[in-house]
Amino acid sequence: MQKLQGIPVSAGVAIGEALVLDAEGFRIPERFVSRDAVMAELQRLERAMQAAAEEIARNRDTVTRELGPKYGAIFAAHLELLQDAKLREDLEKYIRQEHYSAEYAVSRAFRRYAQVFERLENTYLAERASDIYDIEKRLLRHLLGRRREQLSDLSSPVLVLAHNLTPSETANLDRRFVRGFVTEVGGPGSHTAIVAAALEIPAVVGTGPFLTEVSGGDLVIIDGYNGLVILHPDEETLARYQHEAEQARSLAVRLQRLRDLPAQTADGVRIELMGNIEFPYEVEHCLERGADGIGLYRTEFLYLGCDREPDEETHFQAYAQVVRAMGDRPVVIRTLDLGADKVPCLQRTEEERNPFLGLRSIRLALRHIPMFRTQLRAILRASALGNVRVMFPLISTLLELRQAKMILADVMEDLAEHAIPFNRQIPVGMMVEVPSAVMLIDRFVEEVDFLSIGTNDLIQYTLAVDRTNKDMIGLYNPTDPAVLKLIAMTVEAARRKEVPVNLCGQMSSSPIYTMLLLGLGLRQLSVAPSAIPEIKQVCRSVTIPECQAVAQRALSMDNARDIRSYLKEELRKYVPELAD
Repeated sequence: MQKLQGIPVSAGVAIGEALVLDAEGFRIPERFVSRDAVMAELQRLERAMQAAAEEIARNRDTVTRELGPKYGAIFAAHLELLQDAKLREDLEKYIRQEHYSAEYAVSRAFRRYAQVFERLENTYLAERASDIYDIEKRLLRHLLGRRREQLSDLSSPVLVLAHNLTPSETANLDRRFVRGFVTEVGGPGSHTAIVAAALEIPAVVGTGPFLTEVSGGDLVIIDGYNGLVILHPDEETLARYQHEAEQARSLAVRLQRLRDLPAQTADGVRIELMGNIEFPYEVEHCLERGADGIGLYRTEFLYLGCDREPDEETHFQAYAQVVRAMGDRPVVIRTLDLGADKVPCLQRTEEERNPFLGLRSIRLALRHIPMFRTQLRAILRASALGNVRVMFPLISTLLELRQAKMILADVMEDLAEHAIPFNRQIPVGMMVEVPSAVMLIDRFVEEVDFLSIGTNDLIQYTLAVDRTNKDMIGLYNPTDPAVLKLIAMTVEAARRKEVPVNLCGQMSSSPIYTMLLLGLGLRQLSVAPSAIPEIKQVCRSVTIPECQAVAQRALSMDNARDIRSYLKEELRKYVPELAD
C-alpha cells in the first residue's frame, strides 16, 4: 500500500480500478485477456518489439552519423535492453501465466525494472530509469497505435490517474463511468478543479509524480475530502473507506429532507442559497437540492475544446435551457472568464509570461469586442425568458466596468432596432476578485446593481500566490486575515449602499466557513450544487449573533492556521456531523 498527499478539489470518496494516462498521454491499459487470446497477445508483443527495435536501430544510426558514436551509444543501450532475454522471458510469462494483455505486461515489467534502478544509491544508475520508461513508451506506442485515449469513449467505471487533464478534457469526461480523478500537477481554483466539482466526482490534484507506481486495473482509493490517494490499499484500509463512503451516502440521504425547507437561521434570518454551475445540465442538480437560483453560471465551457468561436445561437440555447428550467428564480450569467491562452479559437502572437496577470476575463472581452458582443446579445435575448442578470469578471478599474456597460448598452440598442425582445432593465453586476476593486468599492457600488465576491482569485491576487503551483499551496489560505478583511470591507460597503452582495468562490461551498461568512454580513451564498444541503444544514443550526461572535473572534486573530482551527471547532460545536 502507498499513500500520496495531494490537494483536495472535489469532495467524496471513490474506490475502483485505475485508468492511467502518463505524461505523454498514453493509456496504460487494463490487465487481462481470455485464455484463447494468449497466442494473439504474444504475436502482438512480438510485432511491437520488432517495430520498436527497428526504430531504435534507425535512431542509433542517424545519431551516430550526425553526432558521433558517443551519442549513438544511448540508443545502442536501449536496443540491447529491449533484446534482453530475461526481459523477454518476463514479458512472455506475464502473458502466458497471468493472462495479461501485451500492454499491461509491458507496463508491469518495465516499471518493475525502472523501480530497481530508482532505488539505487548511485545517482548515475538511478537516472537510467528514464531510459527504461522511454523504451516502455515506445513499445506502448506501437501496441496502442494512437496517442491519448479518448476519455469520452469509456464503457466501464474507472478512476482516471493522469499527469494532467486540461479543462476541456475534464469537461468531456463521461460522468457515467469516471468515478474520480487524480493528477500529478495542478492546484485549487484551477478550471480543471472547478469542472471536477461540477461533475460531482472526487478529485485530487498536485500529488507530484506517481504514475510509475501504478498500472491500469490496479485498485485505488481517492479521498477527495483530505486530498489522499491510496494505491494498492490493504484490506483494513479498504474496509474503512468503504464504511466512510457508506456513511457519506447515509448523510446525503438525511440532508435530502432539507430540500424544500428554506436556508433560514435558527433566529429566523433568511439566507439565499444559490448554485454555481458550469454546464446546463447542472441546473437539475440545483433544483433537486432546492437552490434559490443560479448565483454563478460560468460560460467558459462554450469556448473550451472548440477550434472555432461559438456563435450567438450556441450561446443562446445554452442560456435559455437554464433560464427556462429556473422559472422566475434568478440566473446570474458571467461573461467569459478565461485567459487568451485557454481560448483555442483566438490567434495568439506570443506566449504570455504570466497569464494570471495578462490578457484574461474582462480584459480579453474588451480586446475582442465582436466576440464579447456575440455573448452579450445571447445573454440579453435569454433575459426575455426569465430572471436573468449579467455579471462581468475580474473588474480591476472603473474604466473597465464603464467600457463593458457601454458595450452592453450598445448591444441593447442594436437588439431594440431589430425588435428583438430583451429585458432593458437587466441587473448588471461585477465580480470582486482583485484588491483594487475592494480599495475602490465605495465607487463601484454606485455603478452596479449587485456584487459577487470571487474568493478564488481574491486570495490569489491578495497573497501573490499562484493557486495552480503546488509548492505555494500552503500560502493559498481563504482564512488569511488580509483576505477576511477585504471580504468584510466589500460586504460593509454594499450594506451601506443597499447593494446585494454574494460570495461565489470555493470558500462558500465548505461548511467550515459558513458561520464566518454569515457573521461578516453575507446573506447570499452561491455554492457548488453538491454543497447546498450541507450549507443549508449549517444555516438552520445557528443564529446570526452566534455567527457574528465567530466572525469577530476570527477577525481578531493574526494567522490563517489558527483561524481555520477555530472555525472547525465552532462547526463541530453546532453541526458535529459536518466537522469530521
